[in-house]
Amino acid sequence: MREAKSLEVIHLLHVAGARVRAYDPAAMDNARAILPPSVTFAGSPYEAAEGAHAAVLVTEWNEFRFLNLERLRAQLKRPVIFDGRNLWEPERMRRLGFEYHSVGRKPVLPV
Repeated sequence: MREAKSLEVIHLLHVAGARVRAYDPAAMDNARAILPPSVTFAGSPYEAAEGAHAAVLVTEWNEFRFLNLERLRAQLKRPVIFDGRNLWEPERMRRLGFEYHSVGRKPVLPV
C-alpha cells in the first residue's frame, strides 16, 4: 500500500474537497490505517458508486474487470468513469452510456 497510486489519487481528491468513498477487494484494512478519517469505505464497488458524481478506477483486480457495468451506471448520479488502468474499451463504455476517460486515449461521451 505504501506506493499505491490509489493513495495519491485519494489524497489529491481529498485536498480538492471531494468526498471519497473507497473500495478495494484486498487492501481495505491497510487503507483504513493510512487514509484520512473522512474517507468512507464501501462493501462493494456498487456501494462505492452509489450516488457518486464519478467513479475512479485505480486498480486492475479481476473483480473490476468483470463488473456489471449497467448496474454500475445505475448506481452513479452521473455516469462518469476515470479509468487509470484502461480496463474497459472506450466504444463499449460509450454504448453503455458512460462519459469515459482513460489513460492515453481520447475521452468518449455517451450516445
